[in-house]
Amino acid sequence: QVQLVESGGGLAQAGGSRRLSCAASGRTSSTYAMGWFRQAPGKEREFVAAMPWSGEYTYSADSVKGRFTISKDNALNMVYLQMNNLKPEDTAVYYCAAAMARRAIMYGRSYDYWGQGTQVTVSS
Repeated sequence: QVQLVESGGGLAQAGGSRRLSCAASGRTSSTYAMGWFRQAPGKEREFVAAMPWSGEYTYSADSVKGRFTISKDNALNMVYLQMNNLKPEDTAVYYCAAAMARRAIMYGRSYDYWGQGTQVTVSS
């Protein structure tokens, strides 16, 4: 099993920045990919960004491309989401997720473990 704990959520102003962190523990050596998803009130969960544990590439949703960056620190078993130029429409609960098998990393169904989520609220 893999345990995931997100942190770093909170309030931000439009145009501001925030960095989310995800601490992974357990069978992290067997992890294929890590991803960030978000869910706004009344909306379905949507993909934000993801990367294989190998770090060979990153993949981001068009809505955040150029503003959000996913990264990781293997030594610390941490995954980060740097969010710049935040917009009110980025307001959501952000979830970290771990995929244990090689699957398409932009789909939530590819992930086996999820964190509890952290709220990000962007004011205009």
